[in-house]
Amino acid sequence: METFLIKALQLILSLSILVIVHEFGHFIFARIYKVRVEKFYLFFNPWFSLFKFKPKNSETEYGIGWLPLGGYVKIAGMIDESMDKEQLAQPEQEWEFRSKPAGQRLMIMIAGVLFNFILALFIYSMITFTWGESYLPLKNAKAGLSFSETAHKAGFEDGDIPIKADGKELTTLSGDMIRNIAEAKNVEVIRNGKTETITMPDEFMLKLIGANEKFASFRNPVVVKEAIKGNGAIEAGLQSGDSLTAINGKAIPDIPIMLDLLNQNKGKNVNITFYRDGQEQNASVAVDKNGKIGISLTPIYEIYPLVTKHFGFWESFPVGISKGFSTLKSYVSDLKYIFTKEGANSLGGFGTIGSIFPSVWNWQAFWEMTAFLSIILAFMNILPIPALDGGHVLFLLYEVIARRKPNEKFMEYAQITGMALLFGLLIYANGNDLFRFIFK
Repeated sequence: METFLIKALQLILSLSILVIVHEFGHFIFARIYKVRVEKFYLFFNPWFSLFKFKPKNSETEYGIGWLPLGGYVKIAGMIDESMDKEQLAQPEQEWEFRSKPAGQRLMIMIAGVLFNFILALFIYSMITFTWGESYLPLKNAKAGLSFSETAHKAGFEDGDIPIKADGKELTTLSGDMIRNIAEAKNVEVIRNGKTETITMPDEFMLKLIGANEKFASFRNPVVVKEAIKGNGAIEAGLQSGDSLTAINGKAIPDIPIMLDLLNQNKGKNVNITFYRDGQEQNASVAVDKNGKIGISLTPIYEIYPLVTKHFGFWESFPVGISKGFSTLKSYVSDLKYIFTKEGANSLGGFGTIGSIFPSVWNWQAFWEMTAFLSIILAFMNILPIPALDGGHVLFLLYEVIARRKPNEKFMEYAQITGMALLFGLLIYANGNDLFRFIFK
């Protein structure tokens, strides 16, 4: 329950920041062009609001709605989700959106997307400045990778270290690396000290998506960080720094393999092979009823040397901007998979997004996820779908080219259709989450 609450809190905080920044973009440009903004809301407020106030001499009501599906600014004289037909039936006023030149209306509409994208670039820059760039080079991970079943079928073996995809050097395990491998014809790996070539199957990425699997993860060697008093490990003489290599003669190159073997031997004694100061030793260790021997394990980043690069304040901006554009490019590239059966089945809603946040509060991970979601929100909002900013932009571009406004009735119907499509997608995506939760 605690894990759920931490993830949920991170999700709500992240989305709240993104919504406020997005709507502030619309708000500030509307005010620049002297367009009246009647409401500025975080979350939607059908029927009632959790909180609202209107400052003295202000035209704008600020509030928090009860339905956490986004937020909105109600701009006077604009066909939006409020569907205020009564206002639109009145003569145009100089302070209304519809009375302004097309260029000004266009800037008001793209401002939300622009602010979200700028926010992402700023967050990536500040992450770079605060924490630098740290990664584990593939060549440093001597134990190699553990691969998914789909990757095994493609020809990868546990312990392989991918080094090239169609001749392009692979540096670390990342989304870009997986993309390069999935789109390659041949992948070179180091296997048992020798270079092997794997011929990649067609539509490998779709197969990964369809199986709902990760491509691979770093193998984490089993190295004792601390032996805990009162348990089998310390009674058997295991010490900090001992490198465990086998249980009852079966190799344990990765932590999950060790845990599986211990679970198979609950309440028994097992023979553990380990190395201490380069010397192989053996010990009989008692496994408790929960499959534990009483050791904490050394994380992989303490076993293998990480590469870390730090940047000054101004140096961090080019790096952060490059990261933002690279993330956008990768996200747009991956969208093609949505229009497949596997991609549609993998769609998720708030549950899927929330699950990506860490189970313990980590500011670096939180801001990285917030920047990523800001990129997604910016891109999705600029799509030419009625009810999204991109839909309004599309109609404004038509007006500029045709030199006349689209029919208001048509705009109303388009807005309703767009909202129906978006709510349908929202229901489908969150329905997928519910289905996976019930039948996982």
